[in-house]
Amino acid sequence: MAFNWIFKNTKGDRYIWLVVIFLSLFSLLAVYSSTGTLAYKKQHGNTEYYIYKHITLMIAGLFLMYWAHKLDYRYYSKIAQILLFISFPLLAYTILMGEKINQAARWITIPIIDQSFQTSDLAKLAIIMYLARELSRRQENIKDLKKSFLPIIGAVVLTIALIAPANFSTALMLFVTCCLIMLIGRISVKHILTTGAAGIMILALVVVFGSRRETYFSRIKTFTSNETVDKDKSFQSDQSKIAIATGGLFGKGPGNSSQKNYLPHPYSDFIFSIIIEEYGMIGALMIIIAYLVFLYRSIKIVTKAPKAFGALLACGLSFSLVIQAFANMAVAVNLMPVTGVPLPLVSMGGTSILFTSVAFGIILSVSRDIEEMEKGAELETA
Repeated sequence: MAFNWIFKNTKGDRYIWLVVIFLSLFSLLAVYSSTGTLAYKKQHGNTEYYIYKHITLMIAGLFLMYWAHKLDYRYYSKIAQILLFISFPLLAYTILMGEKINQAARWITIPIIDQSFQTSDLAKLAIIMYLARELSRRQENIKDLKKSFLPIIGAVVLTIALIAPANFSTALMLFVTCCLIMLIGRISVKHILTTGAAGIMILALVVVFGSRRETYFSRIKTFTSNETVDKDKSFQSDQSKIAIATGGLFGKGPGNSSQKNYLPHPYSDFIFSIIIEEYGMIGALMIIIAYLVFLYRSIKIVTKAPKAFGALLACGLSFSLVIQAFANMAVAVNLMPVTGVPLPLVSMGGTSILFTSVAFGIILSVSRDIEEMEKGAELETA
């Protein structure tokens, strides 16, 4: 009965739903295994504490995903403006008054429930939705500098500028995603190159003059150096390499990771390393294939969407999630400097899980609309 209810009430691309289920199950195994040391340090050995918290957030995320996919995606056009106007003051407040960890003010604490909230997650979702809205509304004058490009680029530049000081990696990935959306949305290549120049200038100023400039230079130097000068600076990368090297083809088995006791943040930033150590290259390949399947199915949705807004919305959100996923995995295997971004739907996290779930739900909402349209066309021709 439960399965019948699920199949009857969940619409949209079935393959994306399967990817969500697969990544969620993998997340439960990986998070439970990788939080043991943290539980002994902070929860007096209560190893169930973090997995119960993670399960609660995942259930809440699935609930949000379900309702997001039930809502007609056209409503997100109106919601986008509201979220963007809310995100600007929240980002500014975070820079000035947010909780600082490693010299980065990325979080504010929600009163009463005492839950940390990363404001860049809200801003990322808001600007992608807003871009899809504005690009679809301005298609008739899309090449016009004053009527289309300037109103759009202002919001993008402001969002990037507010995120970059505390979360450079997120700002960089969001900037790339926005450029891709504008390219697909038929913005002039000349204007996109201008955007690129402006974005690079802002990010360069953050790297050179920002409060975390020493951290950025240190990470880049550690990544590009052939010889390790300071083992403390390369500790995370070294422990990740050990985890990957000892995982082999089939891994050590669930829960048998040894590097989770040494690797900083094995449950979030470096969870992919723990997955490789416990499940081997086979497990890593399964994760990579899952994200590629999600990207492929999202592109199919984009090509079938009858309206520009739906296509750009699905395109932007899927690109954002996949870029983040591959950035996280690239850091784990030392193809990129350490960034500190979680693996979507897999890493343990707070509000990041909720916003990721909403993004999946919105993509499924676009897919659901396409399904209903195709069924209606079939009934008419029958």
